[in-house]
Amino acid sequence: MHTRTSPTPVAVGTAQRRWVLAVTSVASLMVVLDALVVATALPAIRSDLGASVTELEWTVNAYGLSFAVLLMTAAAAGDRWGRRRVFAAGVTLFAAASLICAVAPGVAVLIAGRVLQGAGAAFVMPLALALLGAAFPAELRPKALGVFASVSGVAVPLGPLLGGAVVEGISWPWIFWINVPIGAALAYFALTRLEESHGPDPALDVPGLLLAGAGSFGVVWALVQGNSAGWTGVAVLGPLVAGLVALGAFVTWQRRAAHPMLPLHLFRSRRFAAGNAVIFFHWASALGAVFFMAQFLQEGLGYGPLAAGLGLAPWGLTTTVVPRLAGRLAGRFGERPFIMAGLGLHALAMGWIALVAGPSIGYGVIAVPLVLSGTGIAMCLPAAQSAVLTSVAPRLLGKASGAFSAMRQLGGAFGVALLVAAFSLAGSYASSAAFSAGFTAAAVGSAVLAAAGALAGSLIPRRSTKERSDV
Repeated sequence: MHTRTSPTPVAVGTAQRRWVLAVTSVASLMVVLDALVVATALPAIRSDLGASVTELEWTVNAYGLSFAVLLMTAAAAGDRWGRRRVFAAGVTLFAAASLICAVAPGVAVLIAGRVLQGAGAAFVMPLALALLGAAFPAELRPKALGVFASVSGVAVPLGPLLGGAVVEGISWPWIFWINVPIGAALAYFALTRLEESHGPDPALDVPGLLLAGAGSFGVVWALVQGNSAGWTGVAVLGPLVAGLVALGAFVTWQRRAAHPMLPLHLFRSRRFAAGNAVIFFHWASALGAVFFMAQFLQEGLGYGPLAAGLGLAPWGLTTTVVPRLAGRLAGRFGERPFIMAGLGLHALAMGWIALVAGPSIGYGVIAVPLVLSGTGIAMCLPAAQSAVLTSVAPRLLGKASGAFSAMRQLGGAFGVALLVAAFSLAGSYASSAAFSAGFTAAAVGSAVLAAAGALAGSLIPRRSTKERSDV
């Protein structure tokens, strides 16, 4: 007979909290690093495997597709069968999928491996946030999330740099080999050092899982296929309409389900609803920008993989410092100023880059806006996480984490699709000048998405004790 533990915070000791913070942060670093390290390797993959621009997009979005589709399922599974147990299973799957990517003989196997990696990541990220949220009380949570975001943020400078060094010094498959021993170690420490916790529901919401998965799949599939198949074709409109219908049915079902996987009353909180909108636009802008910036340094400016990684380092170095500071201050001043200032700064920086981008520019021309962009992205992330995770009761942390992570991944797929569309309308891979023209359009798109996120952030009120207790 299954014995459930309490859905209240379980790790109250300082040593236990440190283990939770360390394991979840490193796991997040591994997952985010994998999304970014591929960006620098895209030209090498295109050359080695003969991949088209559409297949390159799939190496990014196949990961995001399965990630987005399975996030809510993963959060529900963690609540039902144990967050630690499901988290460890996700880390193990991620490591095994990385092995498949490393030995892939062709682009089709690589994309299949990326699908499995995304599935593993889906069972890591929401459970990492849920384990972290359960271990730290509400008053300590913003600071812990700042540390969590800082460690994850190391992936931003390290990802392109590591990718460039590995591609140039060894070969691109080694960007995946590195995940295998790290994943094995994380799974071991998760099972031996972390306490188990569960959510409040005794049963899975199977109809909700199916509807949420089908809806997410249809929408993300359409976003990924739209640029290559045509936005008005049946192959795109069909899945898009079916996905939207499924998501509408999901919302309807959640209103009457005995044990809903996403209680809709959470969205009555402006902080919860606006925080999820913020992370959608935040990651849409950031991931789309990373996707093209790494290629711009190589295709537009003629850098090698390692030089491109070094060129992106200043962009991400701020993410190792800023999130921790922003997380600490968000608990004192509220999340709204950090979200609005952060995304506003990122939007300004991407607009600046769009104005100066060209095949003959020197690196110094884009160095300052890169630092400003990285600072803005890093400032927003822990504040958005805090807005969502401190607006719900501890028993609902798993569901809130699943919703937050799902919105982030849906935003990433949307952002890459939108920026690829902008790039394709204005430029191509035919020459450095043609690529620079497309990159300029993509940078403008990134700035617009960031501005939309800042607008959503303006709706977040200050946190109050009464609001936390009401949800």
